[in-house]
Formats: sequence, C-alpha cells, structure tokens
Amino acid sequence: MKANKDELAKKYIKDIKSADVWSVFKIIADFVKGFDELGELGPTVTIFGSARTKKNDPYYRKAQKLASMLGSRGFNIMTGGGPGIMEGANRGAHKHTDVDSIGLNIDLPFEQTANPYTTKELSFDYFFSRKVMLVKYSIAYVIFPGGYGTLDELFEALTLIQTRKVTGVKVFVVGVDFYKPLMEFIENKMLKSGMIDEVDFEMIRLTDDLKVVVEEIEQSLLEQIEMLKDVGLGDSQYCRSLSEFSTNKNIKYKDI
Repeated sequence: MKANKDELAKKYIKDIKSADVWSVFKIIADFVKGFDELGELGPTVTIFGSARTKKNDPYYRKAQKLASMLGSRGFNIMTGGGPGIMEGANRGAHKHTDVDSIGLNIDLPFEQTANPYTTKELSFDYFFSRKVMLVKYSIAYVIFPGGYGTLDELFEALTLIQTRKVTGVKVFVVGVDFYKPLMEFIENKMLKSGMIDEVDFEMIRLTDDLKVVVEEIEQSLLEQIEMLKDVGLGDSQYCRSLSEFSTNKNIKYKDI
C-alpha cells in the first residue's frame, strides 16, 4: 500500500513541476467536463467537510440529515465525492430520486475514494478546476468540521464573496463547538486588527440548527433571483430556472 502511495505521489510531483505544455490540455479537459456536465443543474447546495469522519460521528449524521432536508425541498446536493462528511451528504440526498446527488472526485495518493451515494459523478485531475465547479453552480455553501482541505474551501468561498467574484451566495458553518475558536480568532484578531471589515465577518453563519440553514438557503434563493433581475439577467435561462423552482416549491419571503 505504501509503495502504491509513493508511486502516486511521484506522479503528482512530476505532473505539477513538469513544464510539459500538454498539461494545459488536461486542465482544459477538467473545465470542459465540468461545464458540460453541470451547466444545466437546478438549484444546488455544496456541502464541504472532512473525508476522515466516521459513519457513527454526529457530524456525519448531521450532514446526512441536512442533505435529506434540502433534497426533500428539491435542492441538488454537491460534494467532493469522497468518504466522511461528503459521503454523509450524498447519502442523505441519494434517497430523493427527483434531485441529483453530485460527487466531484479527485484522484489522490491517499484518502480520496468515491462514495457510492452519487447519481452524478465526475473525476478531476486538478484541485483548482474541481474547486471552481464546487462553487460555480451552487446557491449556498455549507461547511462541516474538517481539516486543511475544508478550511481551504471555507476561506476560498469567503474570499470569492468578499471580492464580489461570487455574489448573493451564503456561507453556513455547522459545528458550533468545533468552529467557535476559529470564529473567535477571526473576530478578535482579523476583524479587530482591521484585516477584514465587519461585513466580511458577518458573511459567516455559524449554527447547528439545520432547520435554520434550510430556511435561510430558501430565502437566499429569492434574494439571488432579485439580484439577477437588478443586473439585467432576469431573462437569462439561469434566472428563469431559479424563479420557476421557487414558484413550484412555493418559496416565499418570511421573517426568520
């Protein structure tokens, strides 16, 4: 097993450090595949979290429950396609036959193996192209407990929203006990030192209440529809699909 991991690691070093221009075509292939397969998705929520979380872990079950709650409301669920939290989320969505349970996998020398609960699965060569697809086609991001990769995805999402590369999308962080020290660091160090603004800190919704997450995602959908209309995209296919979805699901503004 170790020998196999070492060989895979060497493959990645050679691939990344090589000046081989043919790598460009692999990058293009990643993006073409993603745009082609995901471009027609309806409202989708991306759930991030650790690949190492066990099936009996409370956060695995929470991810499964949240995905099922969202799936019952017609939202597709997208994950990184691996085990742990990702598997829990895909598993929760998988039982709802009218939505997609999407897994965007990546070939790694360890940890990442595809979970069996996806209805649509894509495999990527590069992290950066995979990350584009995980955020591009989603109306909300939910971050469960995880390690370096999960934190990378959290701060990537926050940076995209902060810099207005992505607009209207909400970030939910599930795991109050797990993430409270990080939130305190962001507030007491980054915010108070002027590294971020108050509005940047308020982008993060820290909660363990899954019902609140579902309700706020639905409200965010309505806000994103209005935003698209305000910038002249009311007649776009994407905006029309969101509007049709909200009408069919009888999603209305409410005080939450």
